Amino acid sequence: MTAADGTVSRGRAADAVTAALEAQISSGALAPNSPLPAERDLMEQFGTSRTVIREAISILANRGLVESKPRFRPVVRKPDYESALHAVSGVVRHLLADQGGVKNLYQSRLFIERALVREAAVSADKQDIADLKQALAANQAAISDSLEFYRTDTAFHGALYRVIRNPIFPAIHEGYTAWLAPHWSKMLRSPERNAMNYRAHEAIMNAILERDPAAAEAALTEHLNAAWEHVRVTFNIDKL
Repeated sequence: MTAADGTVSRGRAADAVTAALEAQISSGALAPNSPLPAERDLMEQFGTSRTVIREAISILANRGLVESKPRFRPVVRKPDYESALHAVSGVVRHLLADQGGVKNLYQSRLFIERALVREAAVSADKQDIADLKQALAANQAAISDSLEFYRTDTAFHGALYRVIRNPIFPAIHEGYTAWLAPHWSKMLRSPERNAMNYRAHEAIMNAILERDPAAAEAALTEHLNAAWEHVRVTFNIDKL
């Protein structure tokens, strides 16, 4: 049945347009980084209304297949792991609002990073080590600037996600950063706390340089557990 305002029929039409455009993106007919055809051209192509076209574009944007900006035509994004995670960002942010949501996500981060530092201690090559050292030096230089320290803190952890040479892991790191940023922005920061976190990063780095996976995991676990205590007190959340 169709609602009096045409909601159901519009929804079905938007689904059809979405499927057709998604197929064109997947096949390369709509190339990555290229703008979608103008709304009027899409209306003519699919024989439908502007409302349906805009609904279809909104669906594609939610799936991470196009990037929409005000006053610009939507741009095609190449399907990749980052866009896949972007597509579920809205759902994840909703889950983070539930009781235990932040804790669950943080636990998953701890689980992944424990494995990553062990792998880094075993297999990090010269370039990986150079990237980690550079990130650590930037982190140390930013101790007095909490905003910059947060950026360099994120970058240091991000370097760990690149050691495995698997594009899934940097995308996961980007997801963690984006999903948790609204919560981390509420945290009280200070040069003293920054210095404590830097020393924890330094301990992780030293264990990696010593090629000691157990020590690297222990240092990472101690660091993230201590960080969680600060989170837990701020948001009144249960212990890990």
